[in-house]
Amino acid sequence: MSTVNAAAYDAATQDLDPPLAVVDLDAFDANARDLTRRAGGVPIRVASKSVRCRALLERTLTIPGYAGLLCYSLPEALWLYRCGVSSDLVVAYPTVDHAALRTLATDDAARAAITIMVDSTEHLDAIDAALGAGGRGADGWGAHPEFRVALDLDASWRPVPRLHVGTRRSPVFRPRSAQQLASRIAERRGFRLVGMMAYEGQIAGVPDGGRGLEARIVRWVQRRSAAELAQRRGEAVAAVRRVADLEFVNGGGTGSIESTAADPSVTELAAGSGLLGPGLFDSYTRFSPAPAALFALPVVRRPARDIVTVFAGGYVASGKAAPSRLPAPVAPAGLRLLGVEGAGEVQTPVTGTAARDLGPGDRVWFRHAKAGELAERFPEYHLVRGSRIERTAPTYRGEAKSFG
Repeated sequence: MSTVNAAAYDAATQDLDPPLAVVDLDAFDANARDLTRRAGGVPIRVASKSVRCRALLERTLTIPGYAGLLCYSLPEALWLYRCGVSSDLVVAYPTVDHAALRTLATDDAARAAITIMVDSTEHLDAIDAALGAGGRGADGWGAHPEFRVALDLDASWRPVPRLHVGTRRSPVFRPRSAQQLASRIAERRGFRLVGMMAYEGQIAGVPDGGRGLEARIVRWVQRRSAAELAQRRGEAVAAVRRVADLEFVNGGGTGSIESTAADPSVTELAAGSGLLGPGLFDSYTRFSPAPAALFALPVVRRPARDIVTVFAGGYVASGKAAPSRLPAPVAPAGLRLLGVEGAGEVQTPVTGTAARDLGPGDRVWFRHAKAGELAERFPEYHLVRGSRIERTAPTYRGEAKSFG
């Protein structure tokens, strides 16, 4: 893990009371450039859920190599579009939000900018029903304005029957199934298939670092999975292109950029977490992002000579419950959480020799395990460069927006 310049952050925020969160713009920009280097010329669509701050999304989209947003909900995509952040937005997950679908149906410009995800005809049925267009008439399904849709292909690895390695997303796995669904979409009024997506979570989202047996197995699985997916995704894209004129094929994530970019069937990549360099990315061998997002908590008590307690801190990341999901103290160096208490809602004890020199009012700097979820805890990010705040920008939460 790269070191963090806590002294500079302390100086930049000396007039502010913690808890507070900062984003180091030098680290952020360096991470953004490194992602485009790894992409090798393939454009990157920014995963908004990993950032959740309009100012940082806008900043990223001005950097050569980035184009469009990959959103995590339709209400979020509608909001970002209306704020002028982007006119090219793909919603990565299927939506059954009736109110948002009705809003999209009434806005021609938004429908031209936003693509929604489907992986079955049930999603088409749900959209029809939300718009009052359910049920067949003499001329087919009830009419509504045309929606841009993308097909989500399951990118998991299934080397033997009943073994599923990867995220549980789409039921569409084989090229033939993808073509069949594409044909059904083409037959339905009110829908136009314009894209495909395949997220290889078993590669992009699983750290491969370490020298033990488990790490070697992870690397072996990822190599085999990447090879299988490149073949299958290419065949699926070719099959769907026989039915629809695809504008884009999206793949990957921060952790799999190199292998996904090497797949000739992919026209764009997805990444977002790598911009902020959260703790979970410390255990990858393919890249080393700089820690760009950190938060400071104040020391409020000393229960023992080598232990101090900071206020709040229970910012546990989503996913399978494990110590890796806990925030990690990074400055002063040498502090660690207590195994029996972890990070708590109202207090978090930390221990280590550095705790002896800390007292009430001092700060402890932490990193979150995941990127975007930190924005759900803080209403604003202080964007720092060196030892000064360049700008204070609201997060989604600070703009009274919560999309999941």
